[in-house]
Amino acid sequence: MNILLQKFGTKLDTAPFSKIKNEDYIPAFQEAIDLAKAEIDAIVNNTENPTFQNTIEALSFSGDTLDRISSIFFNLNSAETSDEMQKIAQDVSPLLSEFGNDVRLNAALFAKVKTVYDQRESLNLNPEQTTLLDKQYKSFSRNGANLPEDKKNQLREIDKELSKLSLQFGENVLAETNAFELHLIDEKDLAGLPEGTIEAARSLAKAQEKEGWIFTLDHPSYIPFVTYADNRELRKKIAIAFGARCFQNNEFNNQEIVLKIAKLRFERANLLGYKTHAHFVLEERMAESPEKVLSFSNDLLAKAKLAAQKEFEQLSAFAKELDGIEQLEKWDGAYYSEKLKQQLFNLDDEKLKPYFQLEKVLNGAFTIAEKLYGLTFTEVFDIDKYHEEVTTYEVTDKNKELVAVFYADFFPRKGKRNGAWMTSFKSQYIKDGKNERPHISNVCNFTKPTETKPSLLTFNEVTTLFHEFGHGLHGMLANTTYPNLSGTSVYWDFVELPSQIMENWCYEPEALALFAHHYETGEVIPQEYVEKIKESASFQQGMATNRQLSFGLLDMGWHGQDPTNITDIKAFETEQFASTQLYPDVKENAMSTAFSHIFQGGYSSGYYSYKWAEVLDADAFDYFLEEGIFNTEVAEKFKEHVLSKGGTEHPMILYKRFRGQEPKPDALLKRAGLL
Repeated sequence: MNILLQKFGTKLDTAPFSKIKNEDYIPAFQEAIDLAKAEIDAIVNNTENPTFQNTIEALSFSGDTLDRISSIFFNLNSAETSDEMQKIAQDVSPLLSEFGNDVRLNAALFAKVKTVYDQRESLNLNPEQTTLLDKQYKSFSRNGANLPEDKKNQLREIDKELSKLSLQFGENVLAETNAFELHLIDEKDLAGLPEGTIEAARSLAKAQEKEGWIFTLDHPSYIPFVTYADNRELRKKIAIAFGARCFQNNEFNNQEIVLKIAKLRFERANLLGYKTHAHFVLEERMAESPEKVLSFSNDLLAKAKLAAQKEFEQLSAFAKELDGIEQLEKWDGAYYSEKLKQQLFNLDDEKLKPYFQLEKVLNGAFTIAEKLYGLTFTEVFDIDKYHEEVTTYEVTDKNKELVAVFYADFFPRKGKRNGAWMTSFKSQYIKDGKNERPHISNVCNFTKPTETKPSLLTFNEVTTLFHEFGHGLHGMLANTTYPNLSGTSVYWDFVELPSQIMENWCYEPEALALFAHHYETGEVIPQEYVEKIKESASFQQGMATNRQLSFGLLDMGWHGQDPTNITDIKAFETEQFASTQLYPDVKENAMSTAFSHIFQGGYSSGYYSYKWAEVLDADAFDYFLEEGIFNTEVAEKFKEHVLSKGGTEHPMILYKRFRGQEPKPDALLKRAGLL
């Protein structure tokens, strides 16, 4: 029997990772698709009149087995992949895409959904049911249900092609990231690098039975190298390699793939009656339209641009004075910023890292969740995991009731993609009177412990951990009836609010006192460091805002207009970056070919939402600051109206219920020192 198709029978119904074999996946997917099709057929063939229960609700709960298998497989394909897994993903993605279209383009099913939708005024539905009905109806209408047959077939072909292309895009980025190594054998090339970074590079070389030190394009290796290495030529070498990923003349070149994806998305939007892909996407976002996104972005840019140019001039002058650098290049940015920051604030990551031992930071996040939301995290050892480095927790509330299962996976390895993310292995929902609790995972890439040191985090990594943990809480505290409205199933430009608001606690002395203790002496982080962390938080915020907005504008460039005449990616990018460019261009580099957020992840036409959500998070945290950062009444409101509600109502309604008013950008501008 295929383990993926049985009741797991495990503790808390957790995934039986150690029993799953690669050969189980394809048959399990095929069978689960057949099961889901049978559930759809049962809805279609029901001879009773279509009702909310027998159509909309039944549809919401259908495909449960398929969803579970998909989440297990695709989560592992991101966190613990192999050539074999990637091959399976290539085979399975078209099947899933085909099945999705079978459902969305099923005329008889749509007719039933439409019947219920047309009677919505008289059905006496609660807000969650109303949202579900609207979402189900739009999942058909926005995906071609109203199209004639030939156009439906065209749509199917486009979707199949898109799912393959984005997988290929991601595999190429991973392959290119893994392909580069900077192998150093001369000790003087290590000048400026922190001891921990050198030690990690030594371990990597040892693991390959090589002399010297190996640096890679993985973030825990790449970021410290460009930030601290004194050797400018080597910084240039690794920075160019990073920026040239999938923009080189080799088998991993993503240029054609990017052009194809952009054009297919545009074609798909046109087919569905939308002007561009961004018009299609933004209809279901708080921002509503590309015009609104551009005006929001350009508004912020106008406020940040002057500050960014001033900061860039200050940095250029500093580099010239320090080392006679005539022209500041991209591979100089992080290096001289760090030096300037040290000069201004006498604070660097190396001073701070001893206070941020990974386990203590994680426990700090747990303690804050306990103070705010009454949660307890207990590490357990009887839950199966997909890699020995994963730690597992049972999360309970004040009444000792189970809230969630939590998986934490923190170190880089060969089969894990770069970056940090939250995901779920099982959704929360309520069915037959039982509240099924979610299984949530945080995946990051932090420096591994070495023979002499535990894993010590940079302050940036501390905020990353809190960020992903914020997404985690959104998943863990979910309390909705329907799985497809649960947890992080919200408008994309709202999803970053729970994650970004958590980062704010990292700057507060009261919160830092809970976890920022020296790993050797146990001493609490000195007050002067805390003040400097707060002061330095707005350091170069003009440049940071400018950079973030430039990515969002590039995204809108690809998706908010007709891309059919774009032939040269580099020329197109140069044009898109014109309003935000500070550094000289690097001819060997392109952003789009490794811009996984928009060409592999779900951020196409949505990259602006990081900034959008920053406005929300600064405004929301302002409320905590007014009442106290551990104020349980404010926390209860946030949990009640934001964290537990998922996508059950329009986010602006939920936000106003929590805050009593619409968000204003003032708190963000004040926090970033841009007012």
